[in-house]
Amino acid sequence: MADPSGILRAADRIAKTRENGFQVVAVVSAMGDTTDELCDLAAEVSSRPRPRDLDALLSTGELVSSALLAIALTDRGQAPVTFTGSMAGLITDDVHGKAQITDVRPDRIRACLARGEVPIVAGFQGRTKKGKRVTTLGRGGSDLTAVALAAALGAGICEIYTDVDGVYTADPRIVPRARKIDVLSSEVMLEFAASGCKVLHLRCVEYARRFGIPIHVRSSFVPEPGTFILPGLDRHPFHKPVREQAVVTAVAGVNSAAKVLVIGVPDKPDSMARMFQVLSHSGVSVQTIVQNAVNSGSTRYDVALILPAPQAPPALAVLGAAQSAIGFQSLRHDGDVGRVSVSGIGMRSSPEVFCTVLRTLSDAGIDLDLVEISETCVAAITRAERLEDAERAVRLAFGMEPAAGNGAGTHPPSNHNPDLGSDIRWGHGLRGLTVSTVSRAG
Repeated sequence: MADPSGILRAADRIAKTRENGFQVVAVVSAMGDTTDELCDLAAEVSSRPRPRDLDALLSTGELVSSALLAIALTDRGQAPVTFTGSMAGLITDDVHGKAQITDVRPDRIRACLARGEVPIVAGFQGRTKKGKRVTTLGRGGSDLTAVALAAALGAGICEIYTDVDGVYTADPRIVPRARKIDVLSSEVMLEFAASGCKVLHLRCVEYARRFGIPIHVRSSFVPEPGTFILPGLDRHPFHKPVREQAVVTAVAGVNSAAKVLVIGVPDKPDSMARMFQVLSHSGVSVQTIVQNAVNSGSTRYDVALILPAPQAPPALAVLGAAQSAIGFQSLRHDGDVGRVSVSGIGMRSSPEVFCTVLRTLSDAGIDLDLVEISETCVAAITRAERLEDAERAVRLAFGMEPAAGNGAGTHPPSNHNPDLGSDIRWGHGLRGLTVSTVSRAG
């Protein structure tokens, strides 16, 4: 929905989908940089606008998009009806700027569909249960709106239209030889989103996985299939069962991380609880926590926190203000941190993957600060200036980037990596799926 041509493409897509016999609910985002421009306008008139007033302002961007899409659909012989988030039945808590959905009541949407009309819903917004005040859902809010409505309406699939044609093994703008992934499990996509992939927001994937909603990420510009993100991937008929093994899906790097070191925390049961109570109230999202004893027999320990770089200043501010209450000795901040992660299935149960990551980074001369591992992710924290080298080395180790001299063709990497004893698998595209929800055209 970046510009008028994007709106016309979306209208054509919706009309064609309906002509093929499917019902469609369209969820739209604001055009281009509208949200940023509205934030700038608010900053010009006030240095501290009330969150509720800011939400009321920011929610207008999607209303413009929905009205323009309705105009385009009418010209194509369709019968569009526009809805605000409130009218569509999205109920949220009262946390302005990053509200969470508490209920979805899409009765008006169902009635609209029953009449053969096309509901167009303004994404990114809802309303509080008490007072019915407008709220916004935060980053990725339009995608989250689409998934929430898909779940409430029992849609067959939620299609997310954006400016890329799917999810790739790495950012194709940085890694030209990155390859599109045809099919992903929602579990792997969760880790991928948490590791810095900006195609889908983490909350959107979490919601879809919780309610079993398939997502199709595809391009607004071309009709070809994109990437299918499926819950219960092993139960789908196109997915061939294989022997128990690790499945490495993608390598991602994030250089917008920061480390906050809380030094000399008292070794008391409530110290950590107090620290994270303070952080949670300020909206800080900690990604990694490492606790280290200062020395043997010490009554204090240090805590390293990895968090998004923009959240470091508020984290330092609230922790500093609570220093006497928590009782720690001092704070340190490192804003030059990178995080390289390997996402897939079976990461924890496959020591070969973990060892390959560590050996690869060691051979590349890359120092590691912290290492974390889960069932779906192995991640290493290093210096930001070495992140690109770390990504490249790990991709080569897992066969996701051809070695120098091997060419840069578009064929998928070999399915077997003899050094790992595990496979990199690539899914196959789907056809004939019911399209019930169409989301933003980025």
